[in-house]
Amino acid sequence: MKTQSVSRKKTTKKSVKKVSKKPTAKKAVKKSVKKAVGKKSTSKKITVKNTVSKKTPKLKSSGSKALHGMPAVGQLAPAFALKSDTSGVVSLSKFVGKNVVLYFYPKDDTPGCTVEACSFQENKNKLMSAGAVVIGVSPDSVESHAKFRKKYGLDFILVADEDHKVAESYGVWVEKNMYGKKKMGIQRATFLIDPSGRVAYVWPKVSVEGHTEAVLDELRNL
Repeated sequence: MKTQSVSRKKTTKKSVKKVSKKPTAKKAVKKSVKKAVGKKSTSKKITVKNTVSKKTPKLKSSGSKALHGMPAVGQLAPAFALKSDTSGVVSLSKFVGKNVVLYFYPKDDTPGCTVEACSFQENKNKLMSAGAVVIGVSPDSVESHAKFRKKYGLDFILVADEDHKVAESYGVWVEKNMYGKKKMGIQRATFLIDPSGRVAYVWPKVSVEGHTEAVLDELRNL
């Protein structure tokens, strides 16, 4: 009888041990689930980090959005050599060491272009004091520039970009809608070029009123 009771106790202990193994298996499952969840969250974090690192850095802006093809602030200004009615062939390289106000305008002796030119003329001494040379560019001929200069007493440089190659290099030769008709022409724009020949500021779509004052403000900041 004693032997039977002992064997029953041993059997009971074994069954208890077997039962105790079941919760242990559950714990193992829980642990594996936790590990799997932990791995998933880690991969999500890595994905987010990679996405952030691939963002394109913001470029320095100079006010209004520049047109496609315009040289950006900090870039070397495109070189040119154009005829003028007073100074022979004018090249940008001649003005290394000086600030250059290079402005593009559509046509001589038209209302907006006349106001803009006269404003630069009236403020010529202030511009010179800021170490700046003013150069106006349009597709007009040197003969047209001479008449325009004489009529309004302009004594800064005007150059003829008759084949509009320079305008193209500065991204200002664009399609325009004039009274319902589309045609190519100059977008009124101004580039401030620093003494090293790099673009310091861009006015991609110039509003004539107050423009010279804005140029002077930027010259003072150089």
